[in-house]
Amino acid sequence: MKKVLQQLFEHEPLSRQEAHAVMQQIAENAFSDPEIAALITVYLMRSITIDELQGFRDALMEQVNPVDLKGQPVLDMVGTGGDGKNTFNISTLSCFIVAGAGVKVAKHGNYAASSVSGSSNVLEQLGYKFRKRSEDLLQELEAANICFLHAPLFHPALKQVAHIRKSLGFRSFFNMLGPLVNPAHPQYQMIGVYNLEMARFYNYMLQAGSTEYSIVHGLDGYDEIALTGDTRVITRKGERTFSAAELGKRTVTPADIYGGNSIAEAAKIFLQILQGKGSWAQNAVVLANAAMALECAGAAANYDDCYQLAIESLESGRAYSCLQTLTSMKA
Repeated sequence: MKKVLQQLFEHEPLSRQEAHAVMQQIAENAFSDPEIAALITVYLMRSITIDELQGFRDALMEQVNPVDLKGQPVLDMVGTGGDGKNTFNISTLSCFIVAGAGVKVAKHGNYAASSVSGSSNVLEQLGYKFRKRSEDLLQELEAANICFLHAPLFHPALKQVAHIRKSLGFRSFFNMLGPLVNPAHPQYQMIGVYNLEMARFYNYMLQAGSTEYSIVHGLDGYDEIALTGDTRVITRKGERTFSAAELGKRTVTPADIYGGNSIAEAAKIFLQILQGKGSWAQNAVVLANAAMALECAGAAANYDDCYQLAIESLESGRAYSCLQTLTSMKA
């Protein structure tokens, strides 16, 4: 690691092969905590390159504990996190609305590293037990239309660095890797990113594969459709900026989508929204994100029709039923 750090300190990027080797060694627990913390710090001081990101991703996917969902088409919906906005769990909530609308979801998530509550935190708080066997995940998918993949169970390297990321408490390049390493290899993906540079990276990397994707960035700094301002959306077909009124029929304030000060608070907000007791602003944001994901998966002819599917999923209670089914399943 000393040689790698010296190279990075001298502003020399890693090749794709070098980045691959570093991540492989992280998975093998070859480095000390201070060495890994130093590596993370380097990438806080300069931007990661596409070669580095690809090399890190390659290694993670080579070491992954595989998931076989028997060819069922699934969607993943995930934000990079690290935007510092402390919103409620918008992407995870939207996943349940998508599931309630009939599109199968394989949600890849983790504990929060730089926010109050990640997807794993809130689902665990609500009684969900993490599972890793493909048979169990298939059972979830069949019963609830959604399965959940807790990242450290599938990626040895992510397990090794979890406590370091949490102790540092700020965004790292591991945030960027999460959306790229879903073990279920989803056919559809909606990814929220905290800046446009990262959106371009994802667009470049995803174009090389077969996944249908929508990359979203709130232009005022959110890694999701926040409806606090305009949103940039990138797909295989190109790029477009949407207003809050176009996507959510209204504009909301940052205070409207605040996520609480604890995991317990985050879980309470989560439950209230899925039970149909959310505020109009909370509902609008979740519905907009769910609609964009449904459009990505081809669930309806256009965004407006997908928005109506999302409304029906939430108001009918189907989205909440998906959560109830998932959290009631035995580990």
